[in-house]
Amino acid sequence: MQQADLDRAVARATGETVTTIRRLGFLLDDPVAVTCDPQLCDAEVIDWDALETQRYGGSNGRTYRELALS
Repeated sequence: MQQADLDRAVARATGETVTTIRRLGFLLDDPVAVTCDPQLCDAEVIDWDALETQRYGGSNGRTYRELALS
């Protein structure tokens, strides 16, 4: 997968523009550096929405869209 493919896929999934996704800096992880599937090993997964709610109380005026995966 090329960087442009990743940018387009993330933009489609999030509803953001490709320009915004490029600015945010999504990158492909180096597959050689991955030693296990993060879903199966003890890697910490951060739920950014939950963290923001915890920090700001959830009433920050933002609205979130549910992602539909097919």
